[in-house]
Amino acid sequence: MEQVGVIVVAAGKGLRMGGQMPKQHLPLAGKPVLVRTLEAFEHMEQIHTVVLVVGPGDEARCSRYTSEYGLRKVHAVVTGGAERQASVYQGLLALDPEVEWVLVHDGVRPFVTPEETLECLEAAKRYGAAVVAVPVKDTVKIVEPDGKIASTPDRSAVWAIQTPQAFRVRELLAAHEMAMQEGFTGTDDAMVVERTGQPVYVVRGGYHNLKITTPEDLEWAEYRLKR
Repeated sequence: MEQVGVIVVAAGKGLRMGGQMPKQHLPLAGKPVLVRTLEAFEHMEQIHTVVLVVGPGDEARCSRYTSEYGLRKVHAVVTGGAERQASVYQGLLALDPEVEWVLVHDGVRPFVTPEETLECLEAAKRYGAAVVAVPVKDTVKIVEPDGKIASTPDRSAVWAIQTPQAFRVRELLAAHEMAMQEGFTGTDDAMVVERTGQPVYVVRGGYHNLKITTPEDLEWAEYRLKR
């Protein structure tokens, strides 16, 4: 059986949330947001191992989470880099050599489901790389620096990209190393892989797969769990 790993990225400072505590550690119905995310993968049969990437100085706290909440699939807690891209690279280096496929996931997306995770993984195995995404609901505008609208793309072709994002480990690692050599920084792993010529396919996810970024997001997440 091909081994499947997950890199959970939780090295951000969460500045948009405000306050002193990074958003991944804020309580969500009695547990840290990050723990809720890790528990989602803990209960997925198709996932064999998890690498957790955290910010400098956060290693001990996150290691305690794994023992306190019985997160047996987390086999490594590693320190991330200055940017998300560097953090994912550190996670790749920490994966068990037997892991062939990897899903990269935001530590503050606790509502990921087994169904969309498996569909993303299967699409990656079929096409080489895949991401979970949803069609945008609103009209999107391209806006110039001075605030003037430059253009309006066709909404039917615009998708909001989420995580997980699935890749073959050796191909994602090679894409990251090429990006480092060329001084390129992407906004997600799909962007890093796309520039190598590898097609990346979209798997339709759900609007429930929220990235908790603002206080309003946290309120919605609390409401969802209480329901």
